[in-house]
Order: sequence, then C-alpha cells, then structure tokens
Amino acid sequence: MKKILFPTDFSEAANNAFVHALEFAKIVHGELVLLHTFDLPVFDNQFFPENYAVIYDSVELSEFDMFKDEIPKLRAIAEAHHLDKIKLSHRLKDGDLVSNIKESIKEDKINYVVMGTSGATGWDSFFIGTNTASVVTEVDVPVFCVPSDAPFNTIKTIGFTTRFRIKDKKALQSVLELAHKAKAKVKCLYVKTSDSDVSEATIAKWEEEFKSEPVEFFVIKNDDVQATILDFIMYKDIDILTLLPYKRGFFEGMFKPSLTKKLTTDFEIPILSIPME
Repeated sequence: MKKILFPTDFSEAANNAFVHALEFAKIVHGELVLLHTFDLPVFDNQFFPENYAVIYDSVELSEFDMFKDEIPKLRAIAEAHHLDKIKLSHRLKDGDLVSNIKESIKEDKINYVVMGTSGATGWDSFFIGTNTASVVTEVDVPVFCVPSDAPFNTIKTIGFTTRFRIKDKKALQSVLELAHKAKAKVKCLYVKTSDSDVSEATIAKWEEEFKSEPVEFFVIKNDDVQATILDFIMYKDIDILTLLPYKRGFFEGMFKPSLTKKLTTDFEIPILSIPME
C-alpha cells in the first residue's frame, strides 16, 4: 500500500488540499500520514532559569490540544466525501517544516507528498518563497501540489511536459502508471524553441515506443515555453500538470503574475512534481 504524507496547518487551503489527498489515496490505493509541525519559541534561559522547561512544555501542550481538536474535523471532511475508509495516521513534530517532511519521508517510507498552496492567487505564491517551493526542490518523492481554491475534479487528463530525455522517459512511465489507476489519458507536451536540439527521429521513436499506452504527443513551436504550457493547460482540458523540476528558476518564471493573469480560478489545477534522479 502506498503511503502519502500530508503536511497540514489546518487552514482552509490545507483542508481543501486534504480532499485532494484523500481522492489521490483512493486512486493509488494508499493511506495518509498527517503531519503538523510547529516552532518552539526561542528564549534566553538566563532570563527564565526556573520556568524555561515549563514554557516549552506549555507550548507543546497547547499545540497537542489544537492538533487533537482538529483531527476529528478532518475525519468529518473524509466522511462527508465518502472517503472515511482511507486509513489515517498522525504525526506532530516541532521544528522546521521542510526538515520534518524529509525526516517523515524516511521514517514512514513515504511514496508521495500532497500539500496545499497558500495565498489568494495560489499559482504565483506557490513556487516563489514558500515552503511548498522548498519541498518540491528538496525531497526525493513526487509532490502533489494543490492551489488553495482548486476544487477536486475527477482526473481524466494528465498533462506531462518533456524534453525527450532518458530521465523524462522514466518519469513518463510513472505518470502512465498513475493514469492507468485513474483510468485517465496523458497528453505529453514538448515546446520546440528556436534553439531546441531534439530531432524528429527521437520524437518518432517515443511515439512508437508508447503507441500502446493512453498517451498523445504534442510538439508546439514557440520560444515562450511558460506561456505555451499555460495555454496547453487551458485548451487541452488538463486536470493535473506533471512537471520535472529542472531548476527553481523555471518555476519562478512560470508563475509570475504577468503569466498567471491568463488563468482564472477555473484553470487553477494541481501540479505533480516528479523529482529528477
């Protein structure tokens, strides 16, 4: 059974992502590990020599009480969506969120991470200066990222961006495994720029290799890669976009406000980031 880590701060954005996490767990026949982290305050113990430990104990107890109160609310959300059969376990950790996520991935043998974005617009705040950006670029398992207001839609079409490299092929195979489980199709996009070096023979070889799979290849000539991807999302009815995080700057450029204004809330879809090996 697949294990899915779901970091949460119990915000509305996180609760929305929780529904996506439950549905994703249903698709991959997995279970959820809920993770809530908190930072202990920094005190100079020379000013609190006697109460130092008491202060920390008080903070931890407060976080535990909040955690205990929020869990039934999440279970109620699962029940309301008829997903209460999904197995849930819980982790409460102090310290840095990203470090705790990486630690939990090792401890619980996690296969996927599902997390929500923050901010009203979702996309632009998503990869720029957020915890989500750090998780995407630092963990070694796929991260399923949900914009704050994105409703769950049945996954019918998965978008996949490629440069037709060997490592891209392995990622595509993983996406196709997910597509089979979701009974979805995959639309694979290559943006051919003026300095692209991928040959037509390479593209034809991929098409031949995957001809028995539910995947369709699209080659679009355009020097504006980011804008082309966003247009692809809209016009090809993509429900989830799969990206390989080549570098942090790629994501930052992709989700600048000048590009995100092209998207309305209706087009805010989850992103599945697959780590490069």
